Amino acid sequence: MLFAFYVSGHGYGHATRVSALTRHLLQVDGVQVFIVSSAPKLVFADAIEMGARYRNAHIDPVIVQPLAYRVDRQKSVAALKSFLEKKDAMLETEQVWLKEINADCVLSDAAFLGCLAAKGVGIPAILVTNFTFDSVYSYLSTSLVDAPTVTSPDESHTVHHHIDAQLADVPVPPEELKPLVEQIHAGYRCADLLLRLPGYIPIPSFAVEPQLPSSEWVNPLTNRFTEHVLALLDVPPSASGRQIIPIPLLVRPPSPSIYSVAGRSKLLDSIGIPPHRHSNKILVVSFGGQVFRRPGSATPSTPKRLSRELSPVRHSLDGNHLADALGRLAKSNGALPRLTLPSPLDSPSPGSLLTSSRIATASHICIPGAPPVSKPTSPLSPTSATGGLPSFQTIPPTPIEYTPSNVNFEPAEDEFDSDYFPQLLPDDSWLAIVCGVSKEQWNAVADGGMNDDLPDSFFVAPRDVYMPDLTAVADVLLGKLGYGTVAECVDSCTPFVYVSRPLFIEEHGLRRLLEKDGVGVELPRELYEAGDWAGAIRDAWAMGCAAKEAKRGDDTGLEKKKEEGRQMADVIVKWVGAQGRS
Repeated sequence: MLFAFYVSGHGYGHATRVSALTRHLLQVDGVQVFIVSSAPKLVFADAIEMGARYRNAHIDPVIVQPLAYRVDRQKSVAALKSFLEKKDAMLETEQVWLKEINADCVLSDAAFLGCLAAKGVGIPAILVTNFTFDSVYSYLSTSLVDAPTVTSPDESHTVHHHIDAQLADVPVPPEELKPLVEQIHAGYRCADLLLRLPGYIPIPSFAVEPQLPSSEWVNPLTNRFTEHVLALLDVPPSASGRQIIPIPLLVRPPSPSIYSVAGRSKLLDSIGIPPHRHSNKILVVSFGGQVFRRPGSATPSTPKRLSRELSPVRHSLDGNHLADALGRLAKSNGALPRLTLPSPLDSPSPGSLLTSSRIATASHICIPGAPPVSKPTSPLSPTSATGGLPSFQTIPPTPIEYTPSNVNFEPAEDEFDSDYFPQLLPDDSWLAIVCGVSKEQWNAVADGGMNDDLPDSFFVAPRDVYMPDLTAVADVLLGKLGYGTVAECVDSCTPFVYVSRPLFIEEHGLRRLLEKDGVGVELPRELYEAGDWAGAIRDAWAMGCAAKEAKRGDDTGLEKKKEEGRQMADVIVKWVGAQGRS
């Protein structure tokens, strides 16, 4: 039985879960899998090592994201229009190819063109996903405006290209989107079965309601699904009228030894973390874009350690750090809810490269895939660089968990003073590992001298680090809301501090998954960019440490996932065998 697996090139989450499912399928006797994607071959290395074949092809449009948590609506629509203009020619190419290889079934995550091609050659198509792109593109008409943060000119011209991420976010007219989205939706309607992953949102091609446009699914004042949509998500799949099979999380497995002392130390040694710090709590910072490899492959040479010490924290706030910070600032300024601190550096334009291989400067840490982060070196005070306290906007791109309804705005008179500092890490028992550096940045770190401005408690992961292992050793992970990161955090019981990307509608399903099966704490992007992470990290660790410690002592998880994978593969193969060709 030969499967053609069409995989969206948007983000690594699709590639990693497809690689996981393909590995399960290839363990069934007689099964072969072709992977078709514009994502690079390397990210499917685990599956290819087991016998999957790979074909690079442009089979879906892309959502343009200038930053990990921002969406450029106009460029995304332009990319969609360009793709649809060529759709018929691409469809013909795929149909000819499917006939040539004598494919028995198309799997799709979640490229609608593959479903169309399957119908054209008379073979079944299976969607494997938690969302579809008809909903994503349709949501670009939402009235919720993702206002950019305000940047301040400093050393940005030496570090990043100037960006267009600061351009105003303008909703796309629904009448412009509708005919484009209808073509995507029609493609998904050609699928015969939906294998629905956890973290799902409504999938219109397999449901009577809610119907598109997806902008009507979300209340723009709260940036949450409406009560009606939430109720529909809990309706049993059998009520949809089309065949839906819920399946477990698809994640790449960590190495079997990673929860042992020796396995943990081996990984930390490869990152250059000295043995006396192997017992520290670990924050992993990952906003996507890292290169993946299989467990056990060689790691690059260990980088030289960086020498600068962090300044001691003079005034640590315990408890609800973010609530306290936002509450006191709001009280002094008389407004809520959106905090806008001076942004550290101009952010990179889509696809732009760093103009320097440095990942740190005297005042900023350049996080790959996300805006640079201020190093907290001065108090938030009326004499700060902005000439006063931070300003507030009234419409948040995503609601802040710490609102007037649950924050005490009556601190003691001496509680807020000029000694208050933003903090990156809660205390010196923590260290941070930054992922996703480029080859040039990695070489600069390994050679030493180029990144001596990194704080002493910050380390750079090898550029080809195996993320499931790193997520497993992490005590908390900080990143964007994407399926790959959320799934691996849930699987490894790692608390997740996330920065919202409010214009990507998938995040509503992922947030629900975290609320149900994991630990998620939202960090407003202004506090992320200002380097004030400590409170959210502390809160996430307090909520999730018990489950994390229990996970480290449980060696049955890997076998359970293998068994779930075997059962899933058997269901797929038997279902396809029962369909026949039309």
